[in-house]
Amino acid sequence: MKPNIPRAVRWPSVVALLLAAAAAAASLYVSAMVFERMPHVEDEFANLWQAEVMARGRLWIESPREPASFVVPFVVDHDGRRFGKYPPGWPALLALGAAADAPYLVNAGLAALAVWLTFRLGARLAGTIAGLLAALLLATSPMILMLSGSMMSHVWTVVLTLAWMLAWFDLFPEGGGPARQPARLLVSVAGLSLGVMALTRPLTALGVALPFAPAALVSLIRGGVARRHVIGIGVLAAAVAGLLLVWQWAVTGNALLNPYTLWWPYDRIGFGPGIGPLPEGHTLKQAILNTHHSLFAWQHDLFGWPYLSWILIPVGLMALRKRRDAWVSAAILPSLVLVHLAYWVGSWLLGPRYFVEAVPALAAVSAAGVTRLAGSLRSSGAVRLRPLAVVALMAALVTLDVGVYVPVRVGGLHGLYGITREKMAPLENTDLAEALVIVHAEPNWTAYGTLLMLTAPFRRDGALLLALSRDPVQDGRLEQAYPGRIVYHYYTGDPTRLYPTPKP
Repeated sequence: MKPNIPRAVRWPSVVALLLAAAAAAASLYVSAMVFERMPHVEDEFANLWQAEVMARGRLWIESPREPASFVVPFVVDHDGRRFGKYPPGWPALLALGAAADAPYLVNAGLAALAVWLTFRLGARLAGTIAGLLAALLLATSPMILMLSGSMMSHVWTVVLTLAWMLAWFDLFPEGGGPARQPARLLVSVAGLSLGVMALTRPLTALGVALPFAPAALVSLIRGGVARRHVIGIGVLAAAVAGLLLVWQWAVTGNALLNPYTLWWPYDRIGFGPGIGPLPEGHTLKQAILNTHHSLFAWQHDLFGWPYLSWILIPVGLMALRKRRDAWVSAAILPSLVLVHLAYWVGSWLLGPRYFVEAVPALAAVSAAGVTRLAGSLRSSGAVRLRPLAVVALMAALVTLDVGVYVPVRVGGLHGLYGITREKMAPLENTDLAEALVIVHAEPNWTAYGTLLMLTAPFRRDGALLLALSRDPVQDGRLEQAYPGRIVYHYYTGDPTRLYPTPKP
């Protein structure tokens, strides 16, 4: 006997699943055609390097002889150990893809999951139609497309943010009443999501949690079952987040030593001298300038409507003005902006990625604004023109995004920093298994970074020993450290030849 499921219940879920599948396909397309399934920025190199090491069951590997010549961006050497500087939450997940020799699949799957959960969030806040529109807005967001096509960690924290929000809202439903799901399950999901987020991007976890702090404090004061739930979430999140100290102890030998500072001693959070690369340190003026640049990119990259990606948010907040969960969700954006003032780096190259965890909530609120503008789809007479006009407007905006903005903004990232697979060909097609190749990169490290994908651990059969030329003295020490290897000098500006000695 077939289950008696009303059609009205089934079709939105089917559409949401189709949107999720489309998001995964778009992510794979961007990964293959724009980024060529290669890292392009330092963060990607370090995270993929660490993931490949973890896929082999290791947290670190022994530093090579003359480690200064074997540079991998944001991979550090400390007390004879080599490891990535980033927290382990993202490399550990990326290692699942690395083990299958397909790390690019991880973010594609996360993009699909993020779209599905955004549908759930939008439907919760403003109804099924709003949920579907929110899923569409997320699936076509240039920010999500850029990051899900890369090997950055941010789509993972987007999924964790959604899991955290939905679990919290189910555990403490609007207007009170019993939870929709078993309380222990919701406490576990909320605590684990926040804890793993802290194990991935600690500052982001703080920004996501802050808007929920007032409600948590009220529950602690009032006591009862709500207090037990909040304590359970806090204990579980703290236990998982505490693994960050275990990680730092495992790789550095000191639980309180932040690996970020092993690459740049000034790479810390806060203000004042010694924080950030400026002589005066990180200042509030610099923080505001960074935020200005990030938010300037945000108004375009959010939904791909130049200067106007935010335009439906005020309408949506007005429509949801009586819903506490909607305001808490929307507050994630200003909270992330606030906490990231304390970090000396801005974000706009791959979109304002420090704020991307707010995109699902903003998509849901914007979708609520659309349904508010459209009015009732059951209207009759002249009023019926309003929903048709709103539908036409949204179709035009999404078409502008997908047809114009995304090809220019996302497609324009192809060959970022000059890194392409084509530049690997000269060395890839040469048998250099017994050689030491010293690369003279011109004009900067990225020309060398392109070639790193030919080496271990990025390539499992990578017998090629590739080093970056630092100076004649260091290069001489390097040659002496590997006496059994034939030495070649490779010039990225002259990729057709290998030289037995350095060019004059």
